[in-house]
Amino acid sequence: MAISRGQLVKELEPGLNALFGLEYKRYENQHAEVYVTETSDRAFEEEVMLSGFANAAVKPEGSAVTFDNAQETYTARYTMETIALAFAITEEAIEDNLYDRLASRYTKALARSMANTKQVKAANVLNNAFGTANGGDGKELCATDHPIVAGTVRNELTVAADLNETSLEQSLIDIAAMTDERGLRIAAKGVKMIIPSANQFNAERLMKSQGRTQTADNDINAINSMGMVPQGYRVNNFLTDSDSWYIITDVPNGMKMFTRAPLTTAMEGDFDTGNVRYKARERYSFGVSDYRGIFGVEGA
Repeated sequence: MAISRGQLVKELEPGLNALFGLEYKRYENQHAEVYVTETSDRAFEEEVMLSGFANAAVKPEGSAVTFDNAQETYTARYTMETIALAFAITEEAIEDNLYDRLASRYTKALARSMANTKQVKAANVLNNAFGTANGGDGKELCATDHPIVAGTVRNELTVAADLNETSLEQSLIDIAAMTDERGLRIAAKGVKMIIPSANQFNAERLMKSQGRTQTADNDINAINSMGMVPQGYRVNNFLTDSDSWYIITDVPNGMKMFTRAPLTTAMEGDFDTGNVRYKARERYSFGVSDYRGIFGVEGA
């Protein structure tokens, strides 16, 4: 189906003052604040979590040394999706348009649609973080009971809480208490906070005030003073829950985006009809390998 003169009636008549609706600014590359981007040359990528060893044991004199086993625990899979969109314009619509180059306007709209889809897909991993079991270990992204060889690990507060001084401090404490697959403590720290736009004013006060917020006590703001979240906060306008929030940690191999094929555009004319067709296409996948790379809090 091609865009014809029937959809562009006003653009075929003199006296039109302005064309509008395709000039809006857009939120771009917000996914880059959450995901580390890697390239792929496969239909899917798999990353395997390895279990190391438990604490070393005391060896009594004359006794044999204790042997331990290492193993694979779970596999995270990234399946590449093909994202594409196209449109066609009739030869007559291009010839008779009086005001602007149709192709120029609508290729910008095509790029806008492709960019918006990428941001929506990136945010969906976080939007489903508390209710959809889609992680390699069979749990949701943010959970209080991720199974490990030595018990469980949590990357979510035990009790849902809105963003405030108490909940942020407890989240940072919990991040520092994370363990590996065998229960050994890891030196994890919070790096950056990801929030919906509705929380940005609260986050600004909480992260940058010299004194504590929402209290009459004349105490310093410990989060600010200690530099506990060194990269501050970033707003993601595609988060659907207005009071859930997330902390990206410094644990490697956490949130990842694999790019299989970068964005490309193509144009071709059809000999029989004279229609001109335009297409945009790219392939990628968003996901997480080590859930310790993010700590999520579902708002109360």
